[in-house]
Amino acid sequence: QVHLVESGGGLVQAGGSLRLSCAASGRIFAINSMGWYRQAPGKQRELVAAITSGGSINYSDSVKGRFTISGDNGKNTVSLQMNSLKPEDTAVYYCNVATYFGTDYWGQGTQVTVSS
Repeated sequence: QVHLVESGGGLVQAGGSLRLSCAASGRIFAINSMGWYRQAPGKQRELVAAITSGGSINYSDSVKGRFTISGDNGKNTVSLQMNSLKPEDTAVYYCNVATYFGTDYWGQGTQVTVSS
């Protein structure tokens, strides 16, 4: 059984930094990408950043230049360094693993709150 365990959320003042980490355990075959999504109250879940097994990276326009995603294919881990945080970054952040077979795995979510 596959489990994604997230860590690193919390409360931070605007302009501060947080680092999220995610470790996937269990047998996952043919990983296409690992990444982070977020969902704010009353809004749909949206992509924040993702990195493919080949190393290609995609960022949401709203976080470009502030967030940095990194991954380790061998260890099935992915991290998100978040700098210059803004109140609008407040959301529950979810780790995601997507496979070439079309399967998506999700973490339980970690709360990030940015105070103004």
